[in-house]
Amino acid sequence: MAHDVLLAIGTRKGLWLATSTNGRASWQLSGPHHPMTAVYALAIDTRRGLPRLYVDTSSEWFGPSFHTSDDMGTTWQEQQAIKFPEDTGAALTRVWQFAPGPADDPDVIYAGTEPSAVFRSTDGGKTFELLRGLWDHPHRENWGPGYGGQAAHSVLPHPADPRRLTIAMSTGGVYITEDGGDSWRPSNSGIRAEFMPEGEQMPEYGQCVHKIASHPSMPDRMFAQNHGGVYRSEDAGASWRYIADGLPSDFGFPMVVHPHRPEVIYAFPISREMRCPPGGNCQVYRSEDAGDSWTALSAGLPDAFWNAVMRDAMCTDGADPAGVYFGARNGEVYGSADDGEGWQLVAENLPDVLCVRAAVV
Repeated sequence: MAHDVLLAIGTRKGLWLATSTNGRASWQLSGPHHPMTAVYALAIDTRRGLPRLYVDTSSEWFGPSFHTSDDMGTTWQEQQAIKFPEDTGAALTRVWQFAPGPADDPDVIYAGTEPSAVFRSTDGGKTFELLRGLWDHPHRENWGPGYGGQAAHSVLPHPADPRRLTIAMSTGGVYITEDGGDSWRPSNSGIRAEFMPEGEQMPEYGQCVHKIASHPSMPDRMFAQNHGGVYRSEDAGASWRYIADGLPSDFGFPMVVHPHRPEVIYAFPISREMRCPPGGNCQVYRSEDAGDSWTALSAGLPDAFWNAVMRDAMCTDGADPAGVYFGARNGEVYGSADDGEGWQLVAENLPDVLCVRAAVV
């Protein structure tokens, strides 16, 4: 079946939009939109039928700003800025994640930010409110910055329970609320903090989790790519099990779940020392049994690939078979129209790719 697909590519110097109307056989590229701004956070929200794009831009001169488009990027509306309340003494550095809420409430969207916080909008992004329970958490003073900043970069709303939300922070680890954000508990049992001193590597919190993901049909099964370690939880994050055996490295940034098969996940392992695929071998790894075993996928991908793929620079598009995409720090974007079996170059010579999002439109 042919699908019309929109692929949004956030880079260090603006946003590019790629569209395919022939079953992902070829792509038309437009951009840059919002030139000379860093785009760390994107969402393509299809809950209303017509897609709405959410984009956070970061200017070195003017700071962050927030934009939406309801016409595939032809026009943009600058929305009210996401702001911390004055009594927090904090200022927004950038948004790291936009996460649409439940399918039956298209006005709810979440934003995970730097510094580490979560905001919720109940009016389609016109206004956002800080979830104070996380901001006022007694652990906050012990959350340190990862190399990319101290940020809440992963936000997983529960598909059936609007009061339940799971997030991940660098650093801080995984935290869960079951009361709409009033209270939060750390949920990192089994995740190792390898950068801590020997004997202190299994703390209650403080892990540098790089990304978490889950499938809406199985929200209690979650996957995590850690700063050293790939993990699975079968009990809504209460405990985690190491599943990196079979990967060439357990270090990496993205973690992606197949849109229709909750047992299928994708990772892009990289070397700790070089921050590129081990040996320069560009390979996406797929597991079809929830991480018990892994297969390298490289048909159509380049050799001698000395680049990293960032935490939000890999995604799927929701089609069947699924389109899988990743963008790299050398400005190349690759896509697969068959669950990762074969790959093609979608875009090249772009600025450093920070995030990608795709959807059938």
